[in-house]
Amino acid sequence: MPMFQPSKRDGVVVAGFDGSGDGQVLDLDTAVKDGVLGGGVIGGGVIGAAVGEKLDLKKMIEELDLPEIPSVFICPISLEPMQDPVTLCTGQTYERSNILKWFNLGHYTCPTTMQELWDDSITPNRTLYHLIYSWFSQKYSLMKKRSEDVQGRVTELLETLKKVKGQARIQALKELKQVVAAHATARKTVVDEGGVSVISSLLGPFTSHAVGSEAMGILVNLELDSESRTNLMQPTKISLMMDLLNEGSVETKINCTRLMETFMEEKEFRSESISSHRLLVGIMRLVKDKRHSNGILPGLRFLKSICLHKQVRSLVVSIGAVSQLVELLPALEPDRLELALFILDTLSSLPEGKVALKDCANTIPNMVRLLMRVSERCTQYALSILWSVCKLAPEECSSVAVEAGLAAKLLLVIQSCCDPVLKQRSAELLKLCSLYYTDTTFISKCKLTRTIQ
Repeated sequence: MPMFQPSKRDGVVVAGFDGSGDGQVLDLDTAVKDGVLGGGVIGGGVIGAAVGEKLDLKKMIEELDLPEIPSVFICPISLEPMQDPVTLCTGQTYERSNILKWFNLGHYTCPTTMQELWDDSITPNRTLYHLIYSWFSQKYSLMKKRSEDVQGRVTELLETLKKVKGQARIQALKELKQVVAAHATARKTVVDEGGVSVISSLLGPFTSHAVGSEAMGILVNLELDSESRTNLMQPTKISLMMDLLNEGSVETKINCTRLMETFMEEKEFRSESISSHRLLVGIMRLVKDKRHSNGILPGLRFLKSICLHKQVRSLVVSIGAVSQLVELLPALEPDRLELALFILDTLSSLPEGKVALKDCANTIPNMVRLLMRVSERCTQYALSILWSVCKLAPEECSSVAVEAGLAAKLLLVIQSCCDPVLKQRSAELLKLCSLYYTDTTFISKCKLTRTIQ
């Protein structure tokens, strides 16, 4: 079968070499101007490979990790950029290692066209290799230049923060926050050049909310070491964060919760730091804010971490968190729902937590509704809460629970659940509820169809 020979114009054959292409001719200037390859043109051509030290193509591809790459650079087999392109007699080009693996599997066809190969030789596509290398070299050089520019700007901003006050300080912090959020290089530079201590020094009892908000936005994006976290746990700085949590924007509130949560990982952390009515009220405001639902998840995560400290649980109950969380349950998404149930289950270990759950009219109906509804873990938490409430006031709560459909749900758990602990707890709760009914009445309450309705 004769090979197709593409016509040669003032350009290059992309998928073939010395005439063995698939007919796709690519003029460099036109390709770049038309956006086929992207990038810029210098002196009427594509920017070439770096002068001096030759850059490694594999390293450039890995470090750049670009979302969009010209399709002519992609191997049809692996769908990854080619580093050693070779062309078959059909004119199709592949990464050398990929096409050799194809051959080793016993295939003697072209993977793209499925034509049988009349010639099993492969030809290095040097033209395409140079195009790929030039394109990635250009992108890599630009990335490095931007990185150097970012490092320089971060250094300038940190020096500025040491000198200026007032509005100039706020503007410097705002710019630094934007740069830090956008560039990993900037985040590393801030840490390496002592920027954390510079920003931390701005926080204190007389810090304005404007400065504090911008500082939180920077710090929450940094990898803070133990010393930096300990420094930020000073009472005056924690007090400022509490103020921002109650009075700042939603973004600032979220940043405060995320930052303060990291403090709890430190050995030096003391529960007294979070034993604050002001802090807990601020968290609950964030969790209940229906206008800004993006604060619910970080708020619940922080509250969960707080509830792991036994000394603070009573304070959480005292601010009315139990009833507020119970009322939120029906509207929560699964990941948030699981966090809220964990918190409620944890608080149910306290006598006052049990009483708060019993006194909330929607506790039992909401918990019954959640059994076997979302996940096994949610079922576990809901069942534990129901057990705590029903044990506290068996006759009163058992009748409410059974009327809400608990008996049928418990039978469903016993029949369907794989966890033996859940089955055992369900059986115990079912027995507890049955004590206050005649056998006939209780059996009628166990109809699953009634529960579903």
